[in-house]
Amino acid sequence: MTAVFALATSLLWGLADFGGGLLTRRFPALTVVVVSQSLAVLVLGSVVLATGAWRETGPLLWYAVAAGVVGPAAMLAFYKALALGPMGVVSPLGSLGVVVPVSVGLLVGDRPGTAQFAGIAVAVLGVVLAGGPELRGAPVQRQAVLLTLVAAFGFGAVMALISEASTTLTGLFLALFVQRVTNVAVGGGALWLSVRRGGRALPEGGGLRAVWAVLPALAFVGLADVAANGTYALAAQRGPVTVAAVLASLYPVVTALAARGVLKERLRAVQAAGAGLALVGTVLLATG
Repeated sequence: MTAVFALATSLLWGLADFGGGLLTRRFPALTVVVVSQSLAVLVLGSVVLATGAWRETGPLLWYAVAAGVVGPAAMLAFYKALALGPMGVVSPLGSLGVVVPVSVGLLVGDRPGTAQFAGIAVAVLGVVLAGGPELRGAPVQRQAVLLTLVAAFGFGAVMALISEASTTLTGLFLALFVQRVTNVAVGGGALWLSVRRGGRALPEGGGLRAVWAVLPALAFVGLADVAANGTYALAAQRGPVTVAAVLASLYPVVTALAARGVLKERLRAVQAAGAGLALVGTVLLATG
């Protein structure tokens, strides 16, 4: 079940990133984050009330709070790095956050077999190549690399933290709710500061009506991200964290394939090779 839940995580994160990427072409990134996460809070709040998950309040929820603080900070660093570019370098570098949960897994005693170690190496290489790294062209600014590495560490930290935030299914609902409430608080504060400094919260000429028109898409992005965190936590609880983390990090492949299918973007040769390697790595991890 570890492989199933982890691959579901990649699918959900990949689709959420694709949807979020489309929305940020029309709306400020912070607005997309805050609105999508607020919608997720409403749904999760209903689930917490319906299941009685609030009864499982305990010290483990501090992991969820930490994940909620780190997540928006990592996303902002990632968006700023993408703005500095080139995206063909920034995007695959961002997936290197998988090193954090893999390292945690090894430290707590995970010992994958030889085939799984090979699968980890092949899958990570495939993820990096699937992002289409630019080996030639404009030089990469040092600030872009630094911001990307900060974002990658943050993404990896969120994976590690949320997997420790609960031990039961209902406890996971509560942990995800707390994480999203923290996301909204941190992201909302950042959006408020941005507006005070002259930034925009809404697109020009559209206003709130434009946000209302894409509310279903914003809800999908928020809920897919929440579901991905949940399936990853379940994967990490049911098997080696090292395996769960690597399989869950295949989401750039999903995003690239979604762009190919919906936007008709053509995959570069290096991306196609990366997708193939990621598939090989997945098979080794699942069967090792």
